[in-house]
Amino acid sequence: MFRRHKYQWLIGGLIILVTFAIGIAIYNTQSQERQIGISSQKIQSQYRIWKKYYLKGNEIQKFVKTNNGSKNRTLSEAQGYGMVITVMAAQQGFGSQKTFDQLTNYYLNHRISSQNSLMAWRQNQQGERMTSTRAEKTSATDGDLDIAYSLILADKKWGSNGKLNYHELALQLLNDIYKREINPKTALPKVGNWAHGKNENVVRTSDLISAYFRDFASYTKDGRWTKTMQNSQRTLQELSGQHRTGLMADFVVVSGNNLNIKAVKANQIASKYDAQYGFNACRIPWRVAYDYQLNHSQISKSVVTKIDRFFARKKNITAIYTLDGKPMETYENEAFCAPVAYSAEVLGNQTLKNRYKKILTAPIRSKDYYPATIQMLTLLASGELK
Repeated sequence: MFRRHKYQWLIGGLIILVTFAIGIAIYNTQSQERQIGISSQKIQSQYRIWKKYYLKGNEIQKFVKTNNGSKNRTLSEAQGYGMVITVMAAQQGFGSQKTFDQLTNYYLNHRISSQNSLMAWRQNQQGERMTSTRAEKTSATDGDLDIAYSLILADKKWGSNGKLNYHELALQLLNDIYKREINPKTALPKVGNWAHGKNENVVRTSDLISAYFRDFASYTKDGRWTKTMQNSQRTLQELSGQHRTGLMADFVVVSGNNLNIKAVKANQIASKYDAQYGFNACRIPWRVAYDYQLNHSQISKSVVTKIDRFFARKKNITAIYTLDGKPMETYENEAFCAPVAYSAEVLGNQTLKNRYKKILTAPIRSKDYYPATIQMLTLLASGELK
């Protein structure tokens, strides 16, 4: 009788322990979902909608449509975004290798030349073909950085033994990026392979993507990328300290071994807002928070924390600010809101999380490529927090 009761006690104890462990697991899962507030099903639904609106092409190659006209247009920036979105969606269980390969094929068909694997920065539809003019066969560094990063992610996800050798393509592109788009004196990214003379030292601040440069260094075993990462961190830290808001301009001039920083002039590169927190710099909270999410960089944390504190003091986030924090426009735009919403999730800024938790899952715009795509990118990055 004693032995029988002993085993009953042991079995009962095991049942209690298993039940307790299951309860803990369920609680942790629910706790994470309460923290992130976004289910994988919702992210997948948003991804399907984004694909429907913006992914165009055929069975062989696809591109991201950037305009609303009947004749298609795209940019290397968009192609990079589309490739990152697709492989990140695959990492979360709902993106396909077939779609990624179609996007990769488009990139391959629109490289600047057979000797230059950087992507031509723009293509327009001419009949049934997408073509670049001679002037458009120059590069935009932000697009090339995203394409290279997506190829690395693809290699890690699927390997390189299929129809496309992601590993070789990534190494070739990274070699051309460093050769043609990295400033040899500052080790920082230039705005494109065309940037010479007075624009040689111009930096697009949202290209200071420390997370990418860390990965590039690890993937290639090339220490030059570590120098680019270190100088990017140093530049971000310096820019963060220049204004109480922590905001940075779309473009700055960085020169010399000491990384001396100067302002650009309005319309020097892209628009009258070149020296303001505009449609390029709005990506900084996302790019910098992504580095903290993956690598726990304290510099990245301090930079994005300061920006988030500025926006936490605002009733709403509008498009374009002076570096002192004066809004230049009155309308809201997901390209500005979504990166802040994502960074708030990464850093746990409860004020911003409560205020903007629905931004990432708001209905995807059907005819506004840039904010819709930034929203999709930051939503997927949020999904990786789980």
